[in-house]
Amino acid sequence: MSDPFKQAEGEKKVLIVPEGASGRLDAWLAGALEGEISRSRVKALIEGGSVFVDGKPVAEPKRKVHPGETVEIGMPQPEDPEPQGEDIPLDVLYEDDDLIVLVKPAGLVVHPGAGNWTGTLVNALIHHCGMSLSGIGGVRRPGIVHRLDKDTTGVMVVAKNDTAHRHLAAQFADHGRTGPLERAYMAIVWGRPNRLAGTIDAPLGRAGDRTKRAVKREESDDAREAITHYEVIERFREKPDATCLASLVECRLETGRTHQIRVHMAHIGHPLIGDADYGAAFRTKANLLPDEAKATVNAFPRQALHAYMLAFEHPRTGEVMRFEAPLPDDMEKLAGALRE
Repeated sequence: MSDPFKQAEGEKKVLIVPEGASGRLDAWLAGALEGEISRSRVKALIEGGSVFVDGKPVAEPKRKVHPGETVEIGMPQPEDPEPQGEDIPLDVLYEDDDLIVLVKPAGLVVHPGAGNWTGTLVNALIHHCGMSLSGIGGVRRPGIVHRLDKDTTGVMVVAKNDTAHRHLAAQFADHGRTGPLERAYMAIVWGRPNRLAGTIDAPLGRAGDRTKRAVKREESDDAREAITHYEVIERFREKPDATCLASLVECRLETGRTHQIRVHMAHIGHPLIGDADYGAAFRTKANLLPDEAKATVNAFPRQALHAYMLAFEHPRTGEVMRFEAPLPDDMEKLAGALRE
């Protein structure tokens, strides 16, 4: 196999795929960069938008390579691998030697990453739990077995040792199909689904921007199964024709994809109020409200989504534990403004 390196420019490497090369991009790159970077790190760089093929960004690690292609990969300087504890208040619902259950507020990132190396839930947990925090999830995600978007509020469980981590992670991987795991959310959406209860079964994949998702055809390379069950709980400003301006909807996850509820509700024509990524086109609907209510809706700073219920089997006792958190104040105020 000929040397694939064409040149190296600072923190960027440029490679040429040699004759006879084949297989997945992440595997080929890891082999070409053997000794410099692991395959898992290569995969993360691809998914993070740091790899280009023939000048175009590639976000899929399993994309096939072809002889003659030019591959550029950014080689960022390594960050401090161990987040430090920070005295950030936590709203704890329950805690024992194996786990901690808490309510995550809006604006709090779950784990460190690009642009958010401090001030995260992980930093708060390290300060709160100390050395007991599980490390099986990796140094950047100790104890984390599931996550919520930065601006989504609600109940989360975190493992405090490796045994608990493995047990809880297995439950989340199973999505409650054979066990007691349940996850339920409350969302305030524009309009009202035609069916007051239903299931959205629509695969999700990347939407160009590495942080966004979109409904994909099943045959798409990056399509991942995604199933959401919903039920309309309350209708706001209902009209004689049974349509309404907005609705409070309960959503239960059968799978756990990034932005799943946000994308699925937008897919059926009812995006979440405040969702700048998937519902910006619906903002003008607020003009149908009286001035005071309109101002409240327009000022709502985030997607109106709250993980209000979480149930799981305790990893040590086997007891099924169920936790609920009421709507946060900002969503209560939003619902109040939408009520006549």
